[in-house]
Amino acid sequence: MAAAPLIFSTHTLHPKVTFDLQAMGSLKIASAPTPEAIMAESAGAEIIIVRAPIDPEIVGRERLLKAMIRHGAGLDMIPVDTATEAGVLVANVPGVNAVTVAEHVIWSSLALLRQHPRVNGDLRSTGWEAGRRHSNSGRELSGRTLGIVGMGNVGRALYNIARNGFGMRVLTRTRTPEKVPDGASSVSFSELLSQSDILALCCPLTPQTVGLIDAAALARMKNGAVLINVSRGAVVEEEPLIDALKSNRLGGAALDVFSAQPLPPDHPLFSLDNVILTPHMAGITEESMLRMGEGVVHEVRRIIEGDLPVNLVNPDAVTLYRSRFAGS
Repeated sequence: MAAAPLIFSTHTLHPKVTFDLQAMGSLKIASAPTPEAIMAESAGAEIIIVRAPIDPEIVGRERLLKAMIRHGAGLDMIPVDTATEAGVLVANVPGVNAVTVAEHVIWSSLALLRQHPRVNGDLRSTGWEAGRRHSNSGRELSGRTLGIVGMGNVGRALYNIARNGFGMRVLTRTRTPEKVPDGASSVSFSELLSQSDILALCCPLTPQTVGLIDAAALARMKNGAVLINVSRGAVVEEEPLIDALKSNRLGGAALDVFSAQPLPPDHPLFSLDNVILTPHMAGITEESMLRMGEGVVHEVRRIIEGDLPVNLVNPDAVTLYRSRFAGS
């Protein structure tokens, strides 16, 4: 009888997902989501569930490794090219947390427009009237112009809420204009910057999006506009963003991702009163964790049963993968 496959996860999973995976193999959870722990504790893994960066060295080291499955959609944590060359399958679970991220964008937009960071801070530190004083500069979300960079699953979910729930005008800049829904307008990047009251970054991290929001892009944004980043930290150059926030040229920013994570406790963003900071959690709720986990379980089951993942992202790995595990 074959030994149960070792399934390694970089993070703790939803209890139901944990139960289902334990029924299929020997599940091992990293003691901490650190590079050192993941490197040491993933030894012998046949399947790796990914919520933290995977060192390419692990792919070369693990001769029994069949697949890496992203607990989510973004693939920047996985060395896809290295996996393909090694005949290791890569899959993800796209779309299941799209509405979760979209709700985060709407929530943070509302909070920034209504001056919540300042209201909350002054109410707690100085008193009722100090907090209330900011109300006169609060603004409504309804009817404003939302610019979306990236019209994938998150972008489309955000469009639906913004357009149908708040009557917003929606502009977008996307590499897949055929996915732009009716009612949204695909415009140039320059137009997007100059016309958006709220600019939401929902794009993947690619060579083209690294540093997309730089000093020049920030200078083209509307005075008082709000920036929301639920993409990746490297899409925004933080130093010019901090300058724009300090000068109040931007009305505020909500940042869920950063160039360095975890965000250092002495980072200058912590000193700004027109910023909402969250620790890379825009896509995480109880509901979305279960949906993502169920997607992972489905893909793990297929791999163990000898099938390919439904959401296979590196089909060029299949030939070598099959030769590696022929007869298994």
